[in-house]
Amino acid sequence: MAYADQQMSGNKIAAIVIVALLHLAAIYALVTGLAYEAIEKVKETVTAVNIEDPPPPPPPPPPPPDIPEPVAPPPPVAPPPAVKITRPAPPIKTVTTIPPPAPPAVVIPPVAAPPAPPAPPSQARGARGKNTARWAARIQENYPSRALRNDEQGSVGMRVTIDERGRVSACTVTSSSGSSSLDEAACEGMQRYARYDPALDAAGNPITATMTQTIRYVLPN
Repeated sequence: MAYADQQMSGNKIAAIVIVALLHLAAIYALVTGLAYEAIEKVKETVTAVNIEDPPPPPPPPPPPPDIPEPVAPPPPVAPPPAVKITRPAPPIKTVTTIPPPAPPAVVIPPVAAPPAPPAPPSQARGARGKNTARWAARIQENYPSRALRNDEQGSVGMRVTIDERGRVSACTVTSSSGSSSLDEAACEGMQRYARYDPALDAAGNPITATMTQTIRYVLPN
């Protein structure tokens, strides 16, 4: 009995499940079919409608121009009576002035520069011996005693400086005689006895000059 009840309950449950599935299938078919028909009907009833934008409203009319308010004219004013004053015209004097004639133009010729005076001739010259034979003899007379004892003789060449007075202010031996006594005596004698006319510049003024001089010493017989 128990086994038969259990088998019977299992079959019942299976039958219920099968019935439920069949109902679900029928409902699904019904729903999908109705939805398809509804969509087709909606497609048939829908028509294309073009919606156009409404035209813009017309512009507002311009505002009326401002009308000025009428202005009352000013009250009339009577002009004052005209007064005529008669005055005599001032006399007019006419004076005729004749300008004096312009003086004639005076043309002053340019003053020519006087010609430059000719340059004076140059007076420049060198120093010149003055009474040369006389003072040369005096130098010879002062023969150095040591040179006489040693029989020394010869010529002494010198460069001498002659000042503005014509005197020898400096002496330098440029060519020795071979004897120091004669060389020293020659320069000493030139500074002591020699006299010159001094050298002159272009204007004739005495100046210092340099020249050469030679003194020859000869042993007396």
